[in-house]
Amino acid sequence: MLTRVLKCLIVILGCFGGMFAQTAPTDAEGHQWWQHAVFYEIYPRSFADSNNNGIGDLNGITSKLDYLKDLGVDAIWITPCYPSPQVDFGYDVSDYENIDPMYGTLKDFDRLASEAKKRGIYIIMDFVMNHTSDKHKWFIDSESSKTSAHRNWYVWRDGKGPGQPPNNWLSTFGHSAWKFDPKTGQWYYHYFYPEQPDLNWRNPAVEKAMFDVTRWWYQRGVSGFRLDAVDTLFEDPDLRDNPILPGTNKYGDPNMQDKYNTKLPELHDVLRDLRKVADERGAVLIGETWTKDIDELKRYYGDHSNELQMPMDFLFARVDKLSPAEFRKQIAGVDAAGWPVYVLSNHDIVRAYNRYGDGQHNDQIAKVMAGLYLTLRGTPIMYYGEEIGMENNDPKRKEDVKDPIGKIGWPKEKGRDGERTPMQWNDSTNAGFSQTAPWLPVPPSYKTHNVAGELKDPDSILQFYRRVLALRHENVALRDGQYVPLNESDQNVLSYLRRYKDEAVLVVLNMSGSAQKVSFDLAGQGFASGKATTLLTTSSGHPKEAALSEVTLEPFAVYIGKLSK
Repeated sequence: MLTRVLKCLIVILGCFGGMFAQTAPTDAEGHQWWQHAVFYEIYPRSFADSNNNGIGDLNGITSKLDYLKDLGVDAIWITPCYPSPQVDFGYDVSDYENIDPMYGTLKDFDRLASEAKKRGIYIIMDFVMNHTSDKHKWFIDSESSKTSAHRNWYVWRDGKGPGQPPNNWLSTFGHSAWKFDPKTGQWYYHYFYPEQPDLNWRNPAVEKAMFDVTRWWYQRGVSGFRLDAVDTLFEDPDLRDNPILPGTNKYGDPNMQDKYNTKLPELHDVLRDLRKVADERGAVLIGETWTKDIDELKRYYGDHSNELQMPMDFLFARVDKLSPAEFRKQIAGVDAAGWPVYVLSNHDIVRAYNRYGDGQHNDQIAKVMAGLYLTLRGTPIMYYGEEIGMENNDPKRKEDVKDPIGKIGWPKEKGRDGERTPMQWNDSTNAGFSQTAPWLPVPPSYKTHNVAGELKDPDSILQFYRRVLALRHENVALRDGQYVPLNESDQNVLSYLRRYKDEAVLVVLNMSGSAQKVSFDLAGQGFASGKATTLLTTSSGHPKEAALSEVTLEPFAVYIGKLSK
């Protein structure tokens, strides 16, 4: 009996020891692994096709791990690759603990996880918390009868009257957020498509089942989750009508304030509990947090930094112009709110190359944006292809649209196909993505903007990304230093220091189409020499040692230098 008790104690202590080892800081300042990591979002349908059926897959991702490692990527976020009817391209999950055959098998995932670990690359899964597919076994049972075991796992209600939904709530993808089920005579709620019924997070059984899903993936080697649509987890239990606003939206519906079906305070209870599960594994939680201001963003970190470690700052991505003043405002706000998370674009946002480009200097501007979000204090999340200057390839005709949003909202809403096109690996047919016609067409720019070609060009966007990311990993000031804004009244040039103890790096970004001369007096910062050693610049003819009394920048140029005492 005593021997058995001792064995149990050893196992328990071992578990706690493992937990503490995984959550131990990575440096003396207490930084965790995700604070030093560069994240890279992969849309698996479009990254690499290993079996030439026109659709990307897990083995394709595995085949490109060396490319990602050489680029400077430390963690990959894979958008949903679970079994799914693909109504919303994977965000309608029919089984949370498997891989869709389109992408491979669990064995393929395990191989990906193993190969990634060998290269020191963490894997982040996309966790669709708010809803399932209507083909999930839980919903199939839920809709079978009012007394089914899973009935209360979803949001079912009686209508206001014959043919009338319970209230006026609208789906974010257009029209009523309620669908009538004639079999049981009730309506079910769906914030997204009708094929994506919302889970009832007020039911403890739902929370337990979903938390267990994260534990299942942690055991398979996953290092965290990007939480999809966390704002929408809870709805007002009284189903009060939302306020109607003037005008109509792109779907022809009345404009509406989602007051009673988004951002309810109860979601923070779930995030705190989910964080406890993540902390047991030293894992990270990234939030899809659409916030109206910094104060709202700050709430997602938690009052005691006990909710999301990395709520995404989409306010930064909404600065859709080269505006030093606007970027200063956003950077200062999030820098004070918590650990910043910077995103330029993703699978739902038009590519940064299009949003910031002026049509003539897009490549230079792409380097300016890389010089910005890869040198700030915080964690960047790159979007696949951003590093080669991939651009949107929006459909020209309604019949070419794959994304249901575009089908519903055409022509005002063209959908998200344009930012989801296949990765451009080389200048061969289909950009080297597949030997078969891909599920979405590649833009003509693949001939000039592709990995193979840009690796050979020392002045390419890709080579600039590689150099900036190498600096980020090597330089302690860029990795851990505080953010210190400089020349804050300059309307053309964004400048700042990244300072760590007695070391500092100066970052100067010309966001204008004309040459600029800027000067810096940093004696007050402890750097009286007035000189900087050039680490990286896109301006031609820059000396190895620059005088801070006059730094000259070509249009849309980047200068990064190490300060001397």
